Amino acid sequence: MNARLPHPAPGNAAIKIDDGAVEIDASIVGAGLGLEPQEVLSLMRANAITSVCEHGVGDDAGRYRLTFFYKGRRLRLIVDDCGRVVRRSTIDFGDRPLPGRMHRTGE
Repeated sequence: MNARLPHPAPGNAAIKIDDGAVEIDASIVGAGLGLEPQEVLSLMRANAITSVCEHGVGDDAGRYRLTFFYKGRRLRLIVDDCGRVVRRSTIDFGDRPLPGRMHRTGE
């Protein structure tokens, strides 16, 4: 999964999926984790932001679950195969670390 800068041009998809590879605009990740877009890429490179990408099967075929972790925060996006966000959730535990069970993909 890649974070890219700058913001997408109007009318361009901010999430692109090409043959299973996902590219997401840094502004989406930043907004969900409470960060400026320009911080996202450097934090990902430093492994301060980690992520998991899962491809749906069965009833969820054609969808992806993108999960991003940063300190006590988790951003989860459910995306269709055209890159449209169909569901978004954020959990923020403040200064406390994210509980280990929140790192599981099924939560």
